[in-house]
Amino acid sequence: MTIKSYRFGQKGENLATSFLTSSGYKIIERNFRTQIGEIDIIALNERCLVFIEVKTRHSLEFGYPEEAVTQSKIVTIAKVGEYYSKLHPNLPQSLRIDVLAIGPKDQSGHLRLRLFKNVHQGL
Repeated sequence: MTIKSYRFGQKGENLATSFLTSSGYKIIERNFRTQIGEIDIIALNERCLVFIEVKTRHSLEFGYPEEAVTQSKIVTIAKVGEYYSKLHPNLPQSLRIDVLAIGPKDQSGHLRLRLFKNVHQGL
């Protein structure tokens, strides 16, 4: 990962945090890492503990950002999320994985943001 792509990803996560907060999410933690994997954002929403994967794209050269969230990535997030839940038994036991896709800009110059809720039924 280059410094440029890292900064772009960080900007995406900052935008995601603002968007999620304005959408009623309460952010608990960002960039939770384990040996198994990482969760970009952990939040509370609708009495659920939500694990959010953020994908940001400049262009559609490699497809829409949500298309980059593979089933393997979702399974990893689920495992890390279950671990996080065990570490924090005081938080809701109802778990959910959401994906926030950011970009690219449309023809009007507006940034595309799409929130996909509950993308994994196995939690």
